[in-house]
Amino acid sequence: MFLVDTNIFLEVILSQDKKENCKNFLNKNIGKINITDFSLHSICIILLRYGKEDIFQKFIKDVLPNVKILSLPLELYSEIVSIKRRLNLDFDDIYQYSVAKFYKLKLVTMDRDFKKVKDIEIIFI
Repeated sequence: MFLVDTNIFLEVILSQDKKENCKNFLNKNIGKINITDFSLHSICIILLRYGKEDIFQKFIKDVLPNVKILSLPLELYSEIVSIKRRLNLDFDDIYQYSVAKFYKLKLVTMDRDFKKVKDIEIIFI
């Protein structure tokens, strides 16, 4: 089971350089993909901010039925500062890391900041 980082979805949605690699991963792993509520909100903010309402509607229709949306349990917010100090990650990365660790998921990302993470499995695309 996988937690897919925001950047994987945005790579496909915005037709960026690694679009095909990300798309292939997503297609091969339908039914095993999780996304955080934070990622979902971030994607929606970006699409609506840039006037991509049609893409937003397509994303909601095509992707959301095929993923499970996960949240960081409230009791884990108290660990954010210690994770920041230990790994020196931004909040969005701490959130993804914490959710992946809590739910025992492999984190799929293109964000090289996760190279310093050693206690969960990171899959780089």
